Amino acid sequence: MKDYASLFLRLGLGVVFIIHGIQKIFPFSGSGGIDNFSLMLSQLGIPTAVIVAYVVAISEIICGLALLLGFYTRAACTLLLIIMGVALFKVHLPKGFFVASGGYEYVFMIVCACLSLFSSGGGKFSITKRV
Repeated sequence: MKDYASLFLRLGLGVVFIIHGIQKIFPFSGSGGIDNFSLMLSQLGIPTAVIVAYVVAISEIICGLALLLGFYTRAACTLLLIIMGVALFKVHLPKGFFVASGGYEYVFMIVCACLSLFSSGGGKFSITKRV
């Protein structure tokens, strides 16, 4: 059953990151696309915000695909944990816990899911079973 747990967690988390990465690039669902995302990063004091915006968005898409396939799950989770750590400390932590006020509730769950997959690996149903 542990292998199924890893599979379901990988699939769910992979889809979430793929869609979030795509949303950061293309303006749908009210996101405003890469222009709005890079503007937000710039307002946070992130240097070279446009480049960072593309790196983050593309990383989320690639790592999301890696999670779906179980391809270097731990490496994908490491990169996603770095991205989510920056989001947690630069954006969400000062706003409190609840997601309704922009807080870290959602990010906290994503970090926990990434930590779970990092510790367990991709499982039996992954392309790279031991990584």
